[in-house]
Amino acid sequence: MTALDERTTGLTAERGPFGVLADGSIVESVELRNSQGVRARVIAYGATLQSLQVPDRHGRLDAITLGHDTIAPYERQRQFLGATVGRYANRIAAARFVLDGRSYQLAKNDGAQSLHGGSVGFDQRLWSIAQVQADHHSASVTLCLHSADGDQGYPGNMTVRVTYALSEANDLSISYLATTDKTTIVNLTHHSYFNLAGLLSGRSALDSTLQVESDAFTPIDAQLLPIGEIRAVAGTALDFRQPAILAARARDVSDSQVLLARGIDHNFVIRGAATRTPRLSATLHDPQSGRELRVLSTEPGLQIYTANHMDGTIPGHSGQPMRQGDGIALEAQKYPDTPNQPHFPSARLDPGQNYEQLTVYSLRLTHR
Repeated sequence: MTALDERTTGLTAERGPFGVLADGSIVESVELRNSQGVRARVIAYGATLQSLQVPDRHGRLDAITLGHDTIAPYERQRQFLGATVGRYANRIAAARFVLDGRSYQLAKNDGAQSLHGGSVGFDQRLWSIAQVQADHHSASVTLCLHSADGDQGYPGNMTVRVTYALSEANDLSISYLATTDKTTIVNLTHHSYFNLAGLLSGRSALDSTLQVESDAFTPIDAQLLPIGEIRAVAGTALDFRQPAILAARARDVSDSQVLLARGIDHNFVIRGAATRTPRLSATLHDPQSGRELRVLSTEPGLQIYTANHMDGTIPGHSGQPMRQGDGIALEAQKYPDTPNQPHFPSARLDPGQNYEQLTVYSLRLTHR
């Protein structure tokens, strides 16, 4: 095991083994730490945030993301827990899109749709660790992946880099860079399920309050696909313009959109134009622990998902069952089905261009 240590700031990045895949491949991990007690462990399988531990206002350390303690469950059951999702996060209708007059058929893995990159997405690949470092600014790890032309039906050889960086200010930033040799589409995101109460608390993630910097969302149909409309959140259960307790909104079956999704599984349109500088997208707050999570992103949308498919049959950290409402995903990304919705922000990437995305999960402690 090797360690990189910047003792003047307390930032460390420690690399070591995590497990072995069924084919014998070794999966490495890198644990990032700061002097505030925050610990983020990233594993090479799926470029996944395997664990994020954060103290509460009393200094008690607990994990605030769902995950597994060993590699076998990640390989055995696809749950996207903390994973890097691609090539295209979210759903593409009929697993098909047209680009420059040519039709592309993608792998179907969600009924007739393609979800989170297809049957074998980036979350199921063994990434290579390109760099591990700690300096005065952050402790970080950079992972790389090559996706071949035709992978899951997508055109172009694509090279992808993802960097996780933890600062002394308790900001965990995730930056993405992708290039292609053919015109293609790309939409990467991070898929942690957060529970700010802490996994040892026994409390639901839906006890937290959520505020979203959004006045509109993209409504869905029975297949959870966007119908092409941009709809105001006013007067709906998805109105989080002011802080609201998640449980009441995610279980409001009088709202037809919540009923269709069996909870919340919707893309929110973030105010203002997308920019290279991350802007505030959402704030999640747990009043009992004092933990607060601010999501800042360069992306036009934020998919909010209340783990509606989890039924307690799959155990997570320490063998605890993962149930509906035990975590909430806050996925910064392009809108779902963008390639088939020309009025949505484009997901096109041409040769010679860089796809760049930055999401910051900013952690704070409050006394309210």
